[in-house]
Amino acid sequence: MNAKGTAQRILLLSDTHGHMDESIRKHARAVDEIWHAGDIGSLAVLDDLRTCGPVVAVYGNIDDGLMRRETPKDVHTSRGQTRFWMTHIGGVPGRLPQAIRAGMDAHRPNIFICGHSHILRVGHDPSGVLCLNPGAAGHHGFHHMRTMLRFDLGTQGIENLVVIELGKRGALKAEGELIS
Repeated sequence: MNAKGTAQRILLLSDTHGHMDESIRKHARAVDEIWHAGDIGSLAVLDDLRTCGPVVAVYGNIDDGLMRRETPKDVHTSRGQTRFWMTHIGGVPGRLPQAIRAGMDAHRPNIFICGHSHILRVGHDPSGVLCLNPGAAGHHGFHHMRTMLRFDLGTQGIENLVVIELGKRGALKAEGELIS
């Protein structure tokens, strides 16, 4: 819940790989918090997001030492009765690596968030944990569509989950610049 007593609106993104544009900013300004699941790519992107609102972020495998000093590898947080675990490399629901399974057993999240694969996924693992991967919001990678997730966090957990499509990865304008 936010300060107004209503559901808290969260923007979840990952794998920006140093890319920031107005379409990301527009969505970031319209939420209560911005969560980034790693491979941010530069402190400039993190700072840009922070001008839009409060940011919760983890570093990813491409993030350098500066980013790793600025952000943790994992975030464990609770909002009301809902427990979250966010890390960059997590796996696929039902086929999670042993280290992630051990973390699930230790921390007992209701919702597990990761990035890394550049593949948008929303689903439950066999133990009932909701697993969220927002795909990739940047242009680097093999994904076809740039995506993010937005959801409301109310007393019953996640509500109103929306997939945001930002356009095709690497699409070009006539003058040769990336579409943003």
